[in-house]
Amino acid sequence: MRNKIKQLMNKEEGFTLVELLAVIVILGIILAIAIPSVGGIIDRAQDDADEATQELIEDSARIYFTQRIDETSVNDTVTVSTLVEEGYVDLRDGSAPTGYVTYTEDGNGNGIYTYSSGTPSS
Repeated sequence: MRNKIKQLMNKEEGFTLVELLAVIVILGIILAIAIPSVGGIIDRAQDDADEATQELIEDSARIYFTQRIDETSVNDTVTVSTLVEEGYVDLRDGSAPTGYVTYTEDGNGNGIYTYSSGTPSS
């Protein structure tokens, strides 16, 4: 009976080195799979945000040109900085506005608004 009690008292519970290494290897495999996936999600989110910003700028230019319908002609351009200065676009992050929007028409007289980066050519 005493031997049984001594065996129970001396029994140490814990993990072996092999078990700990197995867990580390499994975590490494999971990370190797997860990190590229997260990177792709971040890239897609940035692309979606850029596309939404472009649509916002084009819609703001549409309003800008509509309010100046008598002054607007085909191939007119408006810079993003002008849209910001006149309150059509609100850049809350304080970034410097760049690019411009060109107004053109299709064969049916419908307006087409195209955003371009850089500065408009004269």
